Amino acid sequence: MKQQNITVAKFGGTSVADFTAMSRSASIIENNPNTRLVIISACSGVTNLLVELASGIDTVEKRTDIISKITAIHDSVLSNLNQGSELKPTIDLLLADIAQFSEQAANKTSAEITDQLVSCGELLSTLLFAQLLRERGNNAVRFDIRQVLKTDSQFGRALPDIEQIKNHCLADLRPACENAIVVSQGFIGSDQEGKTTTLGRGGSDYSAALLAEGINAACLEIWTDVPGIYTTDPRIAPAARPIPEISFSEASEMANFGAKILHPSTLIPAVRHQIPVFVGSSKDPEAGGTWVKEKSETLPLFRALALRGNQTMITLHSLNMFHSYGFLAEVFTILAQHKISVDLITTSEVSVSLTLDQPDTCGGSPQLPQEAFDELSKLCRVEVESDLSLVALIGNSMSSTKGAGKQVFGTLEDYNLRMICYGASPHNLCFLVNETDAKNVVKELHQALFE
Repeated sequence: MKQQNITVAKFGGTSVADFTAMSRSASIIENNPNTRLVIISACSGVTNLLVELASGIDTVEKRTDIISKITAIHDSVLSNLNQGSELKPTIDLLLADIAQFSEQAANKTSAEITDQLVSCGELLSTLLFAQLLRERGNNAVRFDIRQVLKTDSQFGRALPDIEQIKNHCLADLRPACENAIVVSQGFIGSDQEGKTTTLGRGGSDYSAALLAEGINAACLEIWTDVPGIYTTDPRIAPAARPIPEISFSEASEMANFGAKILHPSTLIPAVRHQIPVFVGSSKDPEAGGTWVKEKSETLPLFRALALRGNQTMITLHSLNMFHSYGFLAEVFTILAQHKISVDLITTSEVSVSLTLDQPDTCGGSPQLPQEAFDELSKLCRVEVESDLSLVALIGNSMSSTKGAGKQVFGTLEDYNLRMICYGASPHNLCFLVNETDAKNVVKELHQALFE
């Protein structure tokens, strides 16, 4: 028998926000007989409530109030199901787990308890969605993805074990997909001891891509609340338009530099196995969307603009850099010891400027732990600047096309541009601007290059 070409469909929180949204998503699944694996997020708003509980709330009344809100979201779906009463005991058990974990968090917060708490959102939504599909006449089963999506034990930001995932997918998940529509959770997994882990916020897309890779899927669909990837955020530039097709390289750059439509890690498994990715709106599936493929038929000089706020630039000054070697190695050794990943970097003879991946606020600066700041200060003078935004122009062959730079910088002659990174990649040109100028910079660039 010929093996079925399986489509994996992932639905975000707004796509399963309530009974109406779930029904729209169910119709999308029913319209494609190849859709056999459905990965969904928690109902819209639930994860935020669970994160609030995980932060440790001392007051029983406040914890009860938050749990009541979570209960109401799921009860509203249950009340619209014909056989919702059959699910109620299982739903109540999960709500009891939430109450127990939130009490533990009130006594002592931890990343492990947080993962246990926030995972309940996906466990609840998948119960409801699988039942909805069955009541619409579909052969659907709920699958606990923790059996398959194996990770290390870095709670809150677990790293997937690709080999184990692949083995479990082929042994357990792929056969299940051959027999029914499988509804499972995004964002969560389990470590070698069976403890619940999460891939971090936005990890549902990444989960779906890992599973698509694991079961050798023919296609991955990401269903969200906008019809595809736009030339920029339409809230900033109203004339922004959807992009019908884009290459993996371009989409990866967009995700990395702040385009929120895709999680930055999503495309890595898709690229490894050349799985085409479709991004569309569950609210308006007829509006089309964006195909992300290994190669796009059109490769325009300028494709899109991305914006990432809340950036901090760290500049290290030292005369020891002048005509010498080893300084950068020492800097990166210190950063590596503190598990700090560098995002962008520019250098001169006696200084180096860089931005960091980690968004956490701790210590000497909004993005630099105090210990790392102190160690770097022994090596050189450390200057920290915040309230910056990163603007990234995504395109093709920009660094090797005459006049491309003039089009960009000529448009922005009235703005102060910092830390310009150009030429390391043929797909992006990026720079920092003051946070207060960022949206106007994007708006004017979009008008000049895309409208």
